[in-house]
Amino acid sequence: MGDYVLAKNRKALYNFSVIETYVAGIVLKGYEVKALREGKVSFEGSYVEGEGGELYVVNLYIGRYSKQSKNFVEEDAKRSRKLLLNKNETSEVLRDISEKGKTAVPLALILKNGLVKLEFAVAKGKREFEKKVVTKDRQIQLDLARESKEIMSR
Repeated sequence: MGDYVLAKNRKALYNFSVIETYVAGIVLKGYEVKALREGKVSFEGSYVEGEGGELYVVNLYIGRYSKQSKNFVEEDAKRSRKLLLNKNETSEVLRDISEKGKTAVPLALILKNGLVKLEFAVAKGKREFEKKVVTKDRQIQLDLARESKEIMSR
C-alpha cells in the first residue's frame, strides 16, 4: 500500500519558498480520519507552531463526517493537533521556526500505510514581486506548451 494524498495546500507553494520538508504523524480523533477521507479539510490560515518542546498544527480545519451524529462542535474543527516527530527533528524544526522570517506551513495530508501523516515545510514568505515572477513563468510555460501542441497537430 503506497502513499495517497488526501488533501493538498495549493496556496502554500505560491505564498512561500520551501526550505525543508518533513512528514509527521498527526494525533486525530476517529471521526476526523473519516472526514479527511471525504475531503472535508481546509488549510486556510493553518501553520505549525512549537509549544513546550512539541509541535502542533494550528487552525487546520477538519469538518464533520457525513455519517456522524449531530453532536459535532464547530470549535473542535479548528483545534490544535499534536504532531509526532522524533526529538531531533522536533528540535530542528523548533530552531528553524524561531529564526526571523521563517515559519512552518502544512503542505499536504497523506495516507501512508493506513496512517494519516501531515507533510509540512519550514518556509520563508515570498514577497509580492516574487509571486509575480512565478505567475509569469507559469504563463510562459503554458503558452510554450500550447504552441508546441499546435505545431505538432499540423
